[in-house]
Amino acid sequence: MEVREKAKIVITVASLVAVTVLFVTEYRRRRHRRKKTSHLSSCYLHSELKPQFGFKRVLADNSYSEFKHLKLDDASSSLEKASNCHPYEAEITVLLENIQIEFGFLRGECSLEMSDSYVWVERESQLKELAEILAKEKVFAVDTEQHSFRSFLGFTALIQISTHEEDFLVDTIALHDAMNILRPVFSDPNICKVFHGADNDVLWLQRDFHIYVVNMFDTAKACEVLSKPQRSLAYLLEAVCGVATNKSLQREDWRQRPLSKEMVQYARTDAHYLLYIADTLTAELIQLATDSSSPDDKFHFLLEASRRSNMTCLQLYTKETEDFPGSAVASSIIYRHLNGHGDNSTISVNSEELVRKLCAWRDLMARIHDESTRYVLSDQAIVSLACKQPTKTEEIYDTIAHTDLASESSPSFIRSSVQSPYPVICSHLDDIYQMILNKLAKLDEILPVVLKNCLGTNGTCPISVFNYSLLVNFKTKLSSRSAPKKNGHKNFKQFTRLASRELFVKKFSCKAPVYHNCRIYANDGRLLCYCDKRKLEWYLNRGLAKLVEENPPAIMLLFEPKGRPEDEGNDFYIQTKKNICVGCGEGKHYLRYRIIPSCYRVHFPEHLKTHRSHDIVLLCVDCHEVAHAAAERYKKQIATEFGIPLFVRRVLDSKEAQGTSSSMEDESMINSEDAGVSPLHLRSAAMALLRHGNRMPSSRREELLQIVKMYYGGRDICDEDLERALLIGLSPHERRKLERKKGVSLKNSAEATRMDKQENDENNDEEAPANCAKIMNVERITVTDDSGDGGTSEGDGATELNDTQCNGNMLHQQNSKLSLLGHGPHGKQIVEYLLREYGEDGVRDFCQRWRKVFVDAVHPRHLPGGWNVSHSGRRDFGEFSVYNPTKRLSTE
Repeated sequence: MEVREKAKIVITVASLVAVTVLFVTEYRRRRHRRKKTSHLSSCYLHSELKPQFGFKRVLADNSYSEFKHLKLDDASSSLEKASNCHPYEAEITVLLENIQIEFGFLRGECSLEMSDSYVWVERESQLKELAEILAKEKVFAVDTEQHSFRSFLGFTALIQISTHEEDFLVDTIALHDAMNILRPVFSDPNICKVFHGADNDVLWLQRDFHIYVVNMFDTAKACEVLSKPQRSLAYLLEAVCGVATNKSLQREDWRQRPLSKEMVQYARTDAHYLLYIADTLTAELIQLATDSSSPDDKFHFLLEASRRSNMTCLQLYTKETEDFPGSAVASSIIYRHLNGHGDNSTISVNSEELVRKLCAWRDLMARIHDESTRYVLSDQAIVSLACKQPTKTEEIYDTIAHTDLASESSPSFIRSSVQSPYPVICSHLDDIYQMILNKLAKLDEILPVVLKNCLGTNGTCPISVFNYSLLVNFKTKLSSRSAPKKNGHKNFKQFTRLASRELFVKKFSCKAPVYHNCRIYANDGRLLCYCDKRKLEWYLNRGLAKLVEENPPAIMLLFEPKGRPEDEGNDFYIQTKKNICVGCGEGKHYLRYRIIPSCYRVHFPEHLKTHRSHDIVLLCVDCHEVAHAAAERYKKQIATEFGIPLFVRRVLDSKEAQGTSSSMEDESMINSEDAGVSPLHLRSAAMALLRHGNRMPSSRREELLQIVKMYYGGRDICDEDLERALLIGLSPHERRKLERKKGVSLKNSAEATRMDKQENDENNDEEAPANCAKIMNVERITVTDDSGDGGTSEGDGATELNDTQCNGNMLHQQNSKLSLLGHGPHGKQIVEYLLREYGEDGVRDFCQRWRKVFVDAVHPRHLPGGWNVSHSGRRDFGEFSVYNPTKRLSTE
């Protein structure tokens, strides 16, 4: 036994030594190789021929210009459409509104056995023959294979097309410039194209070939409608067809020619069985409708799956843009490591600028060489360089090689042929050397120098269809982002605006994905909605649901829910939602935007506003600015239409109201009907006097004092009066925020907050009585009776008050959540008027008007499926809802 134990120990030690030796040998080999290549003065692309460099026509190059979509030349198309409109929007819209195509995916009996024969299409004549064959079909299946690791934007390397009789593999690398031959077939609304998970395929076909899909059936969307436990193609192949597939082949190098036998088999499998899968799912959808409680709507589920599929066709490809090359990635890296979300490396504040330089350099080099950014330089290597800041070329190589060797994340086919540091680093090491030594001090100076060295008249790198436009338009990209000149007011204004925008994005954009797309199923297996993880946990923690899937999470309720979204016409809630701007598709930063402004929505009846996400969308900063400007303009229009001003015009201290006339005469003021002051002006004047009153010119100080005196009826005021005036019109939240500001003493704020809380508790957070609206109108208003019968008291003891006699604290005490400094009082009175005159129908019409304003201003192209202007917004509360009125009464 002792001999065996000793033998085990010896073997273990020997194994460890062997692994260590192999690791050190590999590391030294890489280092030696890098040292040999460090003397290269020309770009590696002179000796490496990349397949995409043979393309003569590239629709999406690596420049910063926008992608130009296809423009139809026929007379039937609208020539007035913007360049970013879908060229086949009209045809797709017809399909969405009136789906009448027969869903026959198979002709007679179908064998699940796949023969060994297929057609490899690599010549233009073959492609024309394929187009003629497909034009005679009613339906065919499509799948694509993408390559992205050795390309900046990526490109389609293979298209698989299957009919009832044959499988076609189209070599899109050899036929890249002739793929427009298939465009009429894909855009023909009379031919159904079957995809699985087509969201990316649709965009890739647009990007590479200007091919737009019209009339689609997506088997993944059918799985959504059927509430399948999984939606992957691998699951469907195994569950429906009994075929196993190796999805790891998806990451293989699809540029290689010829393809391996395993890759051909994988590519054919993805398309060959789609028609059979679509036919099976169609039968299930029809059967589900037959078994449902609404037999008259027999094809409801099938048409819904088709509608969702064709909504995907409306997507438009857009190139991702950012203020400065690499800025979004740099901010992400810095945020992760400064907040402890990265690895053990920490980025000091002094290293942040180097991270930004490296990210900007990497972005530009990836565009020049048509490489992915991770092929140029990994995020981990950027962090290591920023932390260590090596000053010798050998140290730079060693740092990158050691980092990537410890965390190799590239595909296996790349690791086997090319080792880190990748050739871009080998050919352009001097740029990193200069940045680390800070010889290129400013970020704006680095990129033009790099571009000139690479693509200038004596550039080291070859010019291609991918980077030529980058060379021509690069100055335009940087001109509006350059640092301000001393005497350049225009440049300084642009610079400050961009700096302000960057700060706004950093502070207010969502720091994590908004939509988790978790699913909630009813106890009969039907999908109720998509939601975030917190909602799932709420049901699970209370024992009201069980977990049915972990990734992504899904639960099934253990009780009968109140209705179904699709039955209520609210199928918006059973759609997946992307974390992108609904306007332009920006995915790097976005923030929530309320289509119906909060000043109105907060006063809606509970069942029209609670837990409704339809009117809360994601917008990037630019689209948010456009939408907000349009909303502010429309608020003014509403104020004019209803005769209700946006802001409270005047407030007056009630204690001083009786003595207004006599007091004002001493100050040579106007009559009592024009007394009072705007709460915003009052607050601004009080703030200025408290902070800088002693240092002001006497004339300005007296001017501000007169504004405050107007609130107090013209009498002399003291510092305590200024402190009280500073709080007029503020909500408790605004008061707490004011207390945190430095340089302001608020002796009365604690007492004021206590009084607000007491009165708020007494009112149980209900809506303020109707007579609080008396401070709103400029002239005179009629105050409703607060007798509790819900009716107005016009003609029955109605009280008419002049707005100059209103106490600004009255409304605030009756509803402490309402601030007089914003549009809250205006919104409250608008909603009360709508409910009084038109009931809930008036509120719904009001919401539709706001949605129309949003659509007209932003022209959103990425709204989730099911979103529409005429959405009802109403909801009924189930037994377990925390908003159930009976439940709320029981807890009070």
